Amino acid sequence: MHNLQSLFLPGRSVAYWAKYSQLAIKQNKLEMKISNIQVLRGPNIWSISRKKLIQMRLDLEELEQKPTNVIDGFGERLEKLIPSMFTHRCSKGVEGGFFARVKEGTWMGHVIEHIALEIQSIAGMETGFGRTRQTKTEGIYNVVFSYLEEKVGVYAAEAAVNIAEALIKGEEYDLDHDIRRMKEIRELEALGPSTGSIVEEAVKRSIPWIRLNKSSLVQLGYGKNQVRFRATMTEKTSSIAVDIASNKEETKRLLTEAAIPVASGVTISNIDDLEASVNKVGFPLVFKPLDGNHGKGATINVKTLEAAIAAFEYAKTYSRRVIIEKFITGFDFRILVIDHKVVAAAQRDPAHVRGNGIHTIQELIDKENEDPKRGYGHENVLTEISVDRDTLDLLAKKEYTLETIPEKGEIVYLKSTANLSTGGTSIDVTDIVHPQNIFICERISRVIGLDICGIDIMAQNLTQPLNENGGVVLEVNAAPGFRMHLAPSEGLPRNVAASVIDMLYPQGKLSQIPIIAVTGTNGKTTTTRLIAHIIRSNGKRVGFTTSDGVYVHNTMLMKGDTTGPVSAEFILKDPTVEFAVLETARGGILRAGLGFNACDIGVITNIQEDHLGISDIHTLDDLARVKEVVIGAVRRKGWAVLNADNGYCVKIARNARCNVAYFSMDENNPVIKEHCKKGGIAAIYENGYITIKTGDWKLRVDKATHIPLTFGGSVNFMIQNVLAATLAAYLWGYKPEDIRLSLETFIPSAAHTPGRMNVFRFKDFKVLVDFAHNPDGFNGVKAYLQSVEATEHVGIISGTGDRRDEDIIETARISGQMFDKIYICQEKYLRGRKQQELIDLLVTGIREIDPNKEIIINNKSTECLQDAIDHAKKGSYLTILSNTIDNTIQRVTEHLDKELEG
Repeated sequence: MHNLQSLFLPGRSVAYWAKYSQLAIKQNKLEMKISNIQVLRGPNIWSISRKKLIQMRLDLEELEQKPTNVIDGFGERLEKLIPSMFTHRCSKGVEGGFFARVKEGTWMGHVIEHIALEIQSIAGMETGFGRTRQTKTEGIYNVVFSYLEEKVGVYAAEAAVNIAEALIKGEEYDLDHDIRRMKEIRELEALGPSTGSIVEEAVKRSIPWIRLNKSSLVQLGYGKNQVRFRATMTEKTSSIAVDIASNKEETKRLLTEAAIPVASGVTISNIDDLEASVNKVGFPLVFKPLDGNHGKGATINVKTLEAAIAAFEYAKTYSRRVIIEKFITGFDFRILVIDHKVVAAAQRDPAHVRGNGIHTIQELIDKENEDPKRGYGHENVLTEISVDRDTLDLLAKKEYTLETIPEKGEIVYLKSTANLSTGGTSIDVTDIVHPQNIFICERISRVIGLDICGIDIMAQNLTQPLNENGGVVLEVNAAPGFRMHLAPSEGLPRNVAASVIDMLYPQGKLSQIPIIAVTGTNGKTTTTRLIAHIIRSNGKRVGFTTSDGVYVHNTMLMKGDTTGPVSAEFILKDPTVEFAVLETARGGILRAGLGFNACDIGVITNIQEDHLGISDIHTLDDLARVKEVVIGAVRRKGWAVLNADNGYCVKIARNARCNVAYFSMDENNPVIKEHCKKGGIAAIYENGYITIKTGDWKLRVDKATHIPLTFGGSVNFMIQNVLAATLAAYLWGYKPEDIRLSLETFIPSAAHTPGRMNVFRFKDFKVLVDFAHNPDGFNGVKAYLQSVEATEHVGIISGTGDRRDEDIIETARISGQMFDKIYICQEKYLRGRKQQELIDLLVTGIREIDPNKEIIINNKSTECLQDAIDHAKKGSYLTILSNTIDNTIQRVTEHLDKELEG
């Protein structure tokens, strides 16, 4: 929080400065600037549990110097425009607390956070989490708040800024427009009430879900344990059954043959057959399209031939064939059957108004729509009543218009069907359905073959068997709506979604697959690949993501840097995947959060200086906070695998809410000794062995010299990667002997570990390719090269434009220490910088080590590589770092192939 006094000019009073600020507001166009809006969809740096957050980067510009208490009338205008914000307690902890903060003086980012939350609530999307934090740059804030619908959240962010600016300037603002627009967006984007209820029930049971399209296709669970559903049709729903239910004539025939009472009727497609059909069935009649739904195209209580012709033509607009049925008087009931069991029953009434002898029908409709239970689309329990052709036709039959004033107590029906989507109401009657009717409905679900079905019945009541009170089955519906049962107008709400989840995930069926997430500064790709290799070698179909691609069972399916949430979701959506290993980089966490809700094991290889100065990550503490998100997402009974040799990893362990296991290159590391003294588990490198230590017990897994990845035990950072992977595999439950076999069959190569210590043996020299890109990575390569005998060490290096100057210079210093001759090839990765600027930084670092070091600058990668190979001395060792050469591995392989062919 800012110190308000620090803003005031020395020697001037608060009143003077307030007057000065107000004058400045009048003279300047005080507007804020939105630099960026990010949508966070998974566990993130702001919250592990609150996954759906908007993060807006906001530049207050001149308003940084003008808190709310120096903007004349701002607080009063805010209270007048949005009085409901009185409920915001803020840091005061009492209602009105936020308004008190505004009067005392707070910054505009904080105000915008609260406005964004409140306008969503007013629009029917209650959500209450928010944070506003200043960045290291003065005047720049991260405004963070929760959302229910993504696009509504983005709209709320922009609208909140516009509202604040209008209030600052004292301008009128049309808040109703924003509320209306957010409701419209929600209606377009949100899951429907039925789909949403199933998702909500899944979330209660910790079953993950993924929306697969912009409509209602949803995946529950991950990988091979996933199931899919759309609205209220599941992957268990028979397509034949859906076809039958969609064909009302076929449905009626099957039910008749099964001795289930149905309304008599015929189906026609030609108006020439109309009169004969009407005479056969007899008035009054119901007309409805053969394959219609939601009551569309239906007309009831048709009593004349003229009305029959109009009803036929209306139904024809929805279907080529039209059903003509006997109109049965009684009440409209809907029975919901899930997994062949009746779970709910409702009596439905069509949209209607009750006369009072004073108001017109239109006025009564308007008054009814003011009911807080009614809302736009699916936002509330009931839907607003609209006037359409069906309404006007029903009124015309009574010789009424919208201007008619009905008598007191008279009920005027406005729709011919009782669908909630057209304004109908429902009364729960589940507990009074006669057992015989329950039997009939459960039998109907099996006759038609639907796992979820809605059965429409017309009867005087459901307390008597249908064959006694003359009730009939009108329709059997696939994908029935749940809203009338979830939130009836009267009676008990029924959690029918629970029955769907019970059917899709019966007791004992898993919804998750094991997930191991790997993060860190260096070594995460190799560690990810090694863990995946261990799992695959032990018989599981594994999907894994890395910085070079997405793989399923060792087949690359996507190429590129795939370490973000989209790539993670790609693996979790694959129905063939049994086990997921996900490299998880800082960029994806900052951009959108994790791509999974929880993991079983989280691995942090190390936390070193890299990518600092980007996205508000300026220090290693900042970077550790990002990496810690992965550990925060580990299940309570899961494991955090952390580097005991890295102080930042040890700090993270203190906050972990799961089990912790360490790995270390030193068995005498005080952290390891204390951890194991308490009975903890660790992986250590001792006497040349990869060893699991539990308490005082040691279990040697393999000798480092037997593990190809360690290059005979000479590459320490590779040994660290092996320790991390071995520990993760052991904690999951793999036996040491199974891990050992996997370690010994994982060969470092361009195929297994592209860009990670890939050695190419030419006739007279060797080439090492490693994509080390930060000081720690360069030091790791340096340590290895010290054990390599060579007549000359030659390096090809470059800088990366989005790194700090000191990081680029430091990599150059390390290069100056390990190479006798250095090529600088700055062809790419400028990232906003000038090419010469990066070259100068590299030369500066090298010259600090050796002013006379031979430096060759060639910014054309193909020519640079050719020159280095052409001038390689016998017995020399050429090292290419930082992916300097375009398609490095491919280019080196081509040169090697030419030599072999020659």
